[in-house]
Order: sequence, then structure tokens, then C-alpha cells
Amino acid sequence: MRQPRALPRLFGSLLLVAAAGIAAIGAGPAPDRSVPDRSASTPRPLGQIVPAPASVSPGGAPYTLTPWTRIRVDQRSREAQQIGTYLAGILRPSTGYALPLTDGPAPGGIRLRLSADERALGDEGYRLQSSPAGLTLTARKPAGLFHAVQTLRQLLPAAVEKDARQRGPWQVAGGTVTDTPRYAYRGAMLDVSRHFFTVDQVKLYIDQLALYKINKLHLHLSDDQGWRIAIDSWPRLATYGGSTQVGGGPGGYYTKAQYKEILGHAASRYLEVVPEIDMPGHTNAALASYAQLNCNGVAPPLYTGTDVGFSSLCVPKALTYDFVDDVVRELAALTPGKYLHIGGDEAHSTSHADYVAFMDKVQPVVAKYGKTVVGWHQLTGATPAKGALAQYWGLDGTSAQEKAQVARAARNGTGLILSPADRIYLDMKYNKDTPLGLDWAGFVEVRKAYDWDPGAYLPGAPASAVAGVEAPLWSETISTSDHIEFMAFPRVVGVAELGWSAASTHDWEAYRLRLAAQGPRMEALGIDFYRSPQVPWPSG
Repeated sequence: MRQPRALPRLFGSLLLVAAAGIAAIGAGPAPDRSVPDRSASTPRPLGQIVPAPASVSPGGAPYTLTPWTRIRVDQRSREAQQIGTYLAGILRPSTGYALPLTDGPAPGGIRLRLSADERALGDEGYRLQSSPAGLTLTARKPAGLFHAVQTLRQLLPAAVEKDARQRGPWQVAGGTVTDTPRYAYRGAMLDVSRHFFTVDQVKLYIDQLALYKINKLHLHLSDDQGWRIAIDSWPRLATYGGSTQVGGGPGGYYTKAQYKEILGHAASRYLEVVPEIDMPGHTNAALASYAQLNCNGVAPPLYTGTDVGFSSLCVPKALTYDFVDDVVRELAALTPGKYLHIGGDEAHSTSHADYVAFMDKVQPVVAKYGKTVVGWHQLTGATPAKGALAQYWGLDGTSAQEKAQVARAARNGTGLILSPADRIYLDMKYNKDTPLGLDWAGFVEVRKAYDWDPGAYLPGAPASAVAGVEAPLWSETISTSDHIEFMAFPRVVGVAELGWSAASTHDWEAYRLRLAAQGPRMEALGIDFYRSPQVPWPSG
């Protein structure tokens, strides 16, 4: 299995970082000390990135990375130092250059600049300025600076992503990119319950998502087939409920330390983890672990199939809410992010009255522990808590009545995350010949996943209610990192653009060309993506 690229650790001082970089010149293969041939290639146009930037002003000669380039960061900002170290860790292997960090003048270098005065850039926006005199990345907040680094990566040749030294030149076209996101919520979901994925597999997916400015990772931590997070007050949830998966494999679960490791890695890539405990349905793993959670006091066997809708927590039992309180309390204490997802979909074994009663009792528990409720859009059939987000996963052809219910909640203040299954469910097959995935929502080729507008998708829902988009990847047929990559890429790249870029930039014909240019980069990163015939991928 491919591992996330190991990045250099931040040293105690910038002087140590610079010294290490200089030492690396002597220790490794001697770099070509000559200035790269600037005529050997043409820099990528500033606008040829994904997601499409808000504003591009091309002009002037390109910036060229050389063996003498330094990365200037403000030593007073720990975040800027860390982002500078991350950038150097990406560039050093492929260029062979030392790229020491400094807090002093760096003529002709790369400057990472945080400025509280750049209010127009918001929390995630950035400005990239390129000229022969230097390259400056400016942001108001660290997240914006990190996103600027992702844009810089895409503007450099794809070979910059490789782990061994490559031939230059390493140029960035001259001009300015100014960029801010359309939506604050740009997510991808990974189902670790149907099939379990290790910490390293999740970290690898995080790294891949970060390149395209995804900022939320929704982890589906519990379902009928497995419970994947340790809960001290109910230990059998993980040790027994997590002991299998679809098809009868060994399953697995995250210890609290492992979950924190995932959270830490996500935070370093400016992704917020949104944990989900699905309830009152999709709960067989919990019911099998503790007989007392069942209304009849009898634990069902563990489940390794793929049916849905057959399980339910016992809504009338007081113990059910002790259980929910304990799980939410422990998970909320572990999770620094704002949101906690309580599921709520496909509760076919729960009566409507019981469903409403359950949600009325559970949502205040989430608020008690300082988190904002997220639920699948069936939550709107109850009474969503103030500030809650409803995640819509219906189809283009979902009934007008169900859509109207969601739209009514949106008009009453419930925010929406859009995840229409026949648009951006990443587990849907591309076509009838796709070896993985399902097709209950139809086939979803790359164009269909991209060619829609989240702001105008749900009739009757105000555009202002849309918090963003999220691409779920359910794992009934997905069990390896290669599977994740093949089903997610390149569709998740389009979802990232839907979430980041202004609606006015959304144009399939232009997008497919920019996406095609990402092919060599994904190949350099080892991403096993689907070569859609709808995209003119470069030959060779």
C-alpha cells in the first residue's frame, strides 16, 4: 500500500532548518548549479488549475525555482513555519534543491506571508504573485496560505510531485492569482464501517483531497457492519462490534490515540474531521455488542451483508439515551471540530413517531457537548435543531414531496450540505462495465458529477441555505486504497471545484481541459484514477 509522503519535521529554529537544507546539498547528489534553461518548457497558464480560481491576471516573465532559492517565512508564526516546511518537503525530492527556510530577506525566493489586513481574502482565500524577482503567497489566515501552496503545486510541472529527482526547469507563469472559496463546507466522506481502513489509508486520502482544497473529512464511524471508534464506557462496541466487516473480514477499529492521529494529520492539511455515529438505524454492530440496547434484551448476531433499514435502537428505553450521551460525550471530547453527525437515514425499522421522539432527545445531547448537529436529510422529517445542517442525498428524481420537506426546513434556517446520490456519490459505477461500486442511483460519469449548480439544485431552497457540498464514498465494494482512488478520482476533483469556484466559472468544456491537465499530476502522485473517455487525457 502506498504511504503518505513523509514530510520533514519542523526543527526548533529556522537556523536549524536552514542548516539541514545546506547539509543536504553536500550529502545528496550534487545539484546542477547552472540556472535552468528557461526556454526548455512553457509554464502552465495561471488559470489552468482545479478548482478554478476567482481571479487571474497573467503578465510578465515567469518565476524560476533555482538551486539558490530560499523559502521566507515569519518566525513569529508557527503555522507559517509549518506550511513552509510542508512546501519544502514537497519540492526538495523532485528538484534536488536544498530550499532552506529563512526569516530574513530572500531575493528571488518564495515568500509565505500572513497579514491580518488582507480582510478581503477571508479565512481561506489567498493571493499568489509571480515574477522573475520572486514568488509571494499571501493570506489572512493559515488555511489560505496552505491553499496557496496547493495552487503553487499545480502551477509547477507535474513531475514536482515525484519522490526522486527530476529534470527542470521549475517555472511558474508570471502574474497574479487572487482566490476565495464559494462555500465554507467542501467535504468528502469515507465509510470506514462497511470496510475498515487503516490510519495510514485515511491519511493518504487526506493528502490527496488537500491538493484540491477539500476542507472537511466526514468519517462514517458506525453502521450495521462495524463500529470503528473506541468508547471507554462501552468497550465492546469496538472490540466486538468492530470485529468484522462486509464479507466477513477481520474489521478493525481506531483507538482514541489512532483517531487523534487522524485528526492531527487532517488539521495539518487544514481539513476538519466530521465524525458520524449513525442512529437510530444502521446500528446492528451496537445492538450485537450490548443486548440491553435491544427492546427485547436479545443481541442479534454480527452482520456482514449489505442490506439496510433492518436495525434500530430502542427508542422507549431510558438506557438508549445513557448510551447516546456517553458516546457523544467521548467523541465530542476527542474531536476539536465544530460538527458531529448523527446519521438518521434509512431508519425503516423505527416508526415516524419514534424517529421524531428520538431526534428530539438526541440533538440537545450534541449541543450539550458543544457540537453542531449534522444529519442526513431525513432529519428534516423531525425538527432540526437550531443551526443544524441537513445533508441531502436524494436523486434528481426524488419525489417533489420529499424535496419540498427539505426545502421548507432550509427556508426555516436549516443549512444544507448537498450530496445528491446520482451526482456525487463516489461509490456509484461510472458505467455498466465499472468493476467496483453500485448502481442503485444510476451510472455517474465525470460530466454528470460536475455539471450541476449546488446553489440552484433543490427547488424552493434558498441559495443562502447551502453550506456546501460533500462527496460520499460508501464502501460496500471498496476495500483498498486503490479502490478509493479509482472511484473517487477524478470525480472528487469536480466536487472540489463545485464547492470552491464561483458558479460563473462552471463550464464543462473548459473544466474537462483543466481536468485533463491533472492527469500527469495524479499519475506522478501514484493515484489510480479512472481514465474517463469524456476527458482528453494527455497521451503518453
